[in-house]
Amino acid sequence: MTILVTGATGRVGSRFVPRLLRRAEPVRVLARDPRRAEPLARLGAEVVAGDLRDDGALVAALKGVAAVVHLGAAFREVGDEEAVAVNRTATVALAEAAVRAGVSRFVSVGTTLVYGPGRGRPAREADEPVPPGWAYTTSKVAAEQALLRLHRTEGLPVRIVRLAFVYGEGDPHLAESLAWASDWPAHKRLHLVHHADVGQALIRALQADGVDGRTYNVADDAPVTHLELRRLNGEPAAEAAADQGEADPWEGIVDTAKIRRELGFRPIYPTVYTAHDAGAL
Repeated sequence: MTILVTGATGRVGSRFVPRLLRRAEPVRVLARDPRRAEPLARLGAEVVAGDLRDDGALVAALKGVAAVVHLGAAFREVGDEEAVAVNRTATVALAEAAVRAGVSRFVSVGTTLVYGPGRGRPAREADEPVPPGWAYTTSKVAAEQALLRLHRTEGLPVRIVRLAFVYGEGDPHLAESLAWASDWPAHKRLHLVHHADVGQALIRALQADGVDGRTYNVADDAPVTHLELRRLNGEPAAEAAADQGEADPWEGIVDTAKIRRELGFRPIYPTVYTAHDAGAL
């Protein structure tokens, strides 16, 4: 079946599309800048030039497509209006167009940031999101709610996959984390997921039967502390971090039992140290 991937030139998409192509799946990508998609085209992906907010581009991109993996999102260095326009409005437009096109699978990729503060335990998919007041997280929650309504009212075959902090395969995320985690207590934890396991999870969600309307958390087996993040990046422990107050031990930590139970997911890299030892950072 032909699979449409949005956001294919981003950090996750540029690593996910080659995995699909290695499975001999026909893949089409929607790209605002076709030049950025040239490496994927050379691997065999069909490239459709266009923007998620262009109805004509959506029709062209969805023609003859059996499934969609929606990775397109606005996150870094964009204003609030742009975040809402892409993450919520354009996502809903894509989903409505997918219903009209008769797709049989629609995998929407979200973030575990939508859970907000800890609950005294890892966050589960059934928990009501309490997103931080950023346009990125609030627009992602609004998009998920709209997609689930379309599932109930229009039969959208949606599967929502919420990713923890993605890293690996040359992605600079781990190094970048030190910029915004610099004032964390040394013991505050970050839940991670390797690009290889993102790919595994998305393919499992794409291929599974009977899971429309369900949401899945994706993360590895062992969160890392701020102290460990610094060590992984070759940085000394921050002196001030040792003096910080208590941190909620469960904020940002998610339960992955559901995807393990229902989709058979098992991390290829259960910890960041497994990835480090394998040379997969």
